[in-house]
Amino acid sequence: MQKTVRNSIAKNIVHLFYSTALSSALNAAALICLAYYLQSHHYGMFSVALASVMIMGYFTDAGLSEIVLREGSKREADVSIIMSSYIKVRAVLLTGTFLFGFILLHLLHSDDQELMRTAYYLSIPMVTGLALQSIGTTFFQLIEKMQYCGMIRMVSAVLLVLNILAGMLFSLNPFVVCFLYGFSYFLSGLIGLYLVRRNISLTLKGRFHRGLLEKLSSFAIGGLLFVILPHLGPLVLEKTLTFKEVGFFAVAYRIPQALQQIPFIVAGAYCPVLFRYYNNNQLEDHLQLNISLIKIMSLVGMAMTIPFYYMSETIITLLFGEGWIRASELLKILSILLTLQAFNIALADGLTTRAMQAHRTAVQCIAVVSGIILYFTLSARFGITGAAYAGIFIECITFLGFIMFIPNRWKIFKKAAGPYLLFFTVSLLCIDYFFYSLSFLAVSLHFLLLITLIIMDKEVSGKMKNYIRSSKYYQKWRVRRAKGAEDGL
Repeated sequence: MQKTVRNSIAKNIVHLFYSTALSSALNAAALICLAYYLQSHHYGMFSVALASVMIMGYFTDAGLSEIVLREGSKREADVSIIMSSYIKVRAVLLTGTFLFGFILLHLLHSDDQELMRTAYYLSIPMVTGLALQSIGTTFFQLIEKMQYCGMIRMVSAVLLVLNILAGMLFSLNPFVVCFLYGFSYFLSGLIGLYLVRRNISLTLKGRFHRGLLEKLSSFAIGGLLFVILPHLGPLVLEKTLTFKEVGFFAVAYRIPQALQQIPFIVAGAYCPVLFRYYNNNQLEDHLQLNISLIKIMSLVGMAMTIPFYYMSETIITLLFGEGWIRASELLKILSILLTLQAFNIALADGLTTRAMQAHRTAVQCIAVVSGIILYFTLSARFGITGAAYAGIFIECITFLGFIMFIPNRWKIFKKAAGPYLLFFTVSLLCIDYFFYSLSFLAVSLHFLLLITLIIMDKEVSGKMKNYIRSSKYYQKWRVRRAKGAEDGL
């Protein structure tokens, strides 16, 4: 591999932030176009098929990406051998995924040929593309050069929008549009693999890195449960609601689900460093970095929740039109997921990077079982509103589980999780109660409180100041300012 200089955490976060913000916006545009084109029935069917495809996509990874980060962060690690071994295993998993995935698809949906066709057209290019994309993003995350991860995401999003617009322009049938949706991922995956080949020598004939198989089952099960959770709703609701109702739920859920990628930006930048601290027995540094991660992740989650919570009706009407207004109340409820998931991702990464993946898996297993029960019972009793509340309850159960298992739980809860969660809950309830009908004022006031929290937290505000002072733009401004002062003299 060519010698590379690792980016700082702050620089990686910036690279991932602008790329994810852009790709999320483009994905949202694709979502809007797709909802307009397919309408509620076919969009509900697409959502069920997409949930199945995303789970299939996970099986092509089975937790290997995190193991690659673990193995690659060790001293004297041969990244070329690790990545070559990673690709070999993923090729085997991809073949097995298609074999068992299609058998399961026939067993569960053989009576619904329309849904079957949708799943086939979507899954073949998309599952392959997800596997290829993941190889690229995992490699660049390992070498801490996140600008390339961002490039892969942006290319995928641009291709997605262009393909869907082409499908609409030529009035293609829904099945072909589904194929184009998946084909976007396939093309961007090829580009990701090309970028990897430019940076590292890969050989499929070399020796196999056996470290990839260490604790693989724990990572695989835990990762599977993590992937299932966001897609559990459409899979279960198909049994209790109509496809049209599933479509409304999917539109509301897809917005926070897409924006969830932004908290993953921070996690993606911190995770390799957390692994490195733990592997080098720097446990106190690991703890402090995990606390910082929780704080920053929660702030990002809150900032995203605020506009969608108070302005859900305006956003749904503006993006999708009056025909989808029923989804606005669901979006308001589900926007809270953005904050809860941000907490949970940070806590889960604290466990994973401490070699406690089995504990993370146990919590996620409880969450999935609880989720199936909650989605089924609450949707059957209260319809799609009950399904939205089920999503919130699942994340609360997950939060409590992670807090119980994570080391130094009281220090983490006292310094980060507790105060930030209390601030979010109290501020949300109070502002919503007093300014319910004044959405713009509510958003402004809540953001003002959030800025106050950042200023009051010396650690977070100090990190922001240090990053600003170390940036090249700040340095250029100081040089211009000093030169201006000299000219004035």
